[in-house]
Amino acid sequence: MHDIADLEARGVPGVFVASTEFADAAAVQARALGVEPRRVFVPHPIQDRTDPEMRRLAELAVDELVAALVDG
Repeated sequence: MHDIADLEARGVPGVFVASTEFADAAAVQARALGVEPRRVFVPHPIQDRTDPEMRRLAELAVDELVAALVDG
């Protein structure tokens, strides 16, 4: 969250990606930092997924990521 807040403060558009398990924590931290970063949540968990599974998650999220950058 600090990294995306720093990028946004510098005028660099960004979107952070996290798994759905961290949606509430991200909202709390964003409020604490006074930021409202663009975000995309993918299905949890991600750490134990295989490379093909991670590619599939990326394929499913890419349109939402691009939209968040372009429309955000």
